[in-house]
Amino acid sequence: MRILAVINGEYGRRNVANIRAGAPADWQVETWQAPAVLPPVIDYPEDYLPASLPTADLILSFAENRGVAELLPDIATRSCAQALVAAVDNDAWLPAGLMRQLREWLARINVMCATPKPLCSLTETDFEIGRGKRLAHFSPLIAEFARRFGQPDLRLELDSASGLVTAVTVQRDAVCGCARQVAERLVGLPAGEVIEKAGLLHHHYPCLASMVKLPDYNKDTLMHESGHLLQDNLLPQVKPYLKDQYITPEGKAE
Repeated sequence: MRILAVINGEYGRRNVANIRAGAPADWQVETWQAPAVLPPVIDYPEDYLPASLPTADLILSFAENRGVAELLPDIATRSCAQALVAAVDNDAWLPAGLMRQLREWLARINVMCATPKPLCSLTETDFEIGRGKRLAHFSPLIAEFARRFGQPDLRLELDSASGLVTAVTVQRDAVCGCARQVAERLVGLPAGEVIEKAGLLHHHYPCLASMVKLPDYNKDTLMHESGHLLQDNLLPQVKPYLKDQYITPEGKAE
């Protein structure tokens, strides 16, 4: 698969570095550095694009400037891409209205589009656009990418007698590499400590998602949502090893 990553800052560079480190040998990952500053309205996208771009099957947009979204349909056309993933790890970079417009623009030119919010909500079939709200995508290319990078999928092995984590397999890493870093530090923990420890490790990585409180996440942040997605993956696996705790009110007699 040929991938073109659109970047214009450290956020994108870190994502690309992790993709290259974990990608299959037959993936080709190229980058294009988008302008750091763009006008509020772009009338002529060609003025901000190079004469040619690498041919790509899939475009990954890690832009840190909302104006880049207006360039993406032209980038897709020039690179002959069939699918595009535009990360939404910060509302300021791709607000909800522009996110919807982007999907519509790309649909008109027959380019499949996913706008995962946060980026680590992407799976082989769908992605999140708000808490409790997911959209399906029907792109084999996005699915191929999401088999390796997207919503974290860690598989725990636990000792049946002690309840300790003996091994963790990373079925799907987050694009930023956070899930793999968390996985490496869960081995040896008792089941009862896994969820809390995973949340702390996620925040210490650090996660690249925004800490701005959003109304479509019940005034929570995308960083916290990212952590919840990771913990939700782990909870069913440790739950059989957790002992129910009962609290007896003070003064209560049997």
